[in-house]
Amino acid sequence: MLFLSNFKSTVLLWFLVLATCGNETKEVATTINNEPHIEQTEIEIIVAANRTEAYVPLLKGKKIAVVANQTSVIFNSDGHTHLVDSLLSLDVDIKHVFAPEHGFRGDYDAGEHVNNSTDIKTGLDLISLHGKNRKPSQEQLEGLDLVLFDIQDVGVRFYTYISTMQLVMEACAEKGIPILVLDRPNPNGHYVDGPTMKAAHTSFLGMTEIPLVYGMTIGEYATMINEEMWLDGDKKVDLTVISLENWTHDTFYSLPIRPSPNLPNDTSINLYPSLGLFEGTNINAGRGTEFQFQRYGASFLDSKVYDFTYTPKPNFGSKYPKEEGKLCYGKDLSKTERMNEVTMDYIIDAYTNSVDKSKYFLTSGFTKHAGSEELEKQIEDGLTNTEIKATWQADLEKFKKIRAKYLLY
Repeated sequence: MLFLSNFKSTVLLWFLVLATCGNETKEVATTINNEPHIEQTEIEIIVAANRTEAYVPLLKGKKIAVVANQTSVIFNSDGHTHLVDSLLSLDVDIKHVFAPEHGFRGDYDAGEHVNNSTDIKTGLDLISLHGKNRKPSQEQLEGLDLVLFDIQDVGVRFYTYISTMQLVMEACAEKGIPILVLDRPNPNGHYVDGPTMKAAHTSFLGMTEIPLVYGMTIGEYATMINEEMWLDGDKKVDLTVISLENWTHDTFYSLPIRPSPNLPNDTSINLYPSLGLFEGTNINAGRGTEFQFQRYGASFLDSKVYDFTYTPKPNFGSKYPKEEGKLCYGKDLSKTERMNEVTMDYIIDAYTNSVDKSKYFLTSGFTKHAGSEELEKQIEDGLTNTEIKATWQADLEKFKKIRAKYLLY
């Protein structure tokens, strides 16, 4: 809040920002002499991909590869144009495209093996980083002068795009090739929370010892990885980050394109840090419905406790959902207000009301998502949300001190 003095009047200024398709509407409400006054102005969030003047000159005359998916777009008056299409129209020499989990067009299920292929529209080779290899091979980087990375992230440790970026950075460091990262807003960038990954349990669902929600843009995080020497072999890569304009960590940003098949809207993205932990259990978190990560339930939850039911069925992004075809008892969270923290209330609630608790945890998967074995034990021992969160605080404070060095916004 910003307080301004104007003679004897006190003006209270606050901002409510709504963003759509790369633009945000800012509603400014002021109180002057205790009388409400509302003004509306428009301000545009400019993603790095739109700042072509800042990075296209760095690509000219070079052979490049692009790490991209369906979110890698440049916004314009007609909606948006894919970054790859735009760069080709500007005569940038793209040799091939690397595609992350869910594929170049974002239409593969979570964890689904993605094969190499050819893009029908451009004729470019699409090399999957979620198939035979998750890290570009040295042969796949041969002859390149630079790798460009542009993917929309959601700021959650087990969301695999940041692992893909880290592996690409490692490969580029080993080959001596620069990497250019185009920054985008983090819709969960307004807070830091959750259990911290322990070194013994790192995997593709979390390659570094960071909290579940780390509160950084993908460009900020790339810089942290590089400067903290977190790349394999303690190497550093020649990294350039093209920054955003008109965005801060407190700015609400509505993603104009779903970042993956099962994150269809703002509510699902905001609930994902908490409900994503259900991926390490037998509880269905909305996959197989149109309310992915906005509800949870299972056939083995106590039917006397819940009056909300649904039946998961195969759909876009979930060919084989948990509890497929079964009547699930659980909770609808689709009207949940925007959260500023990770909560264990949902995980605890479902565990407490499991008729057969032996069906609940998929221990290996839950540990990979949580980052340690501790969280499962805490839930089984009956700790409350408040008690569990208290055990995270020392690690969170330690991380925040490191994070502060790399914030750009």
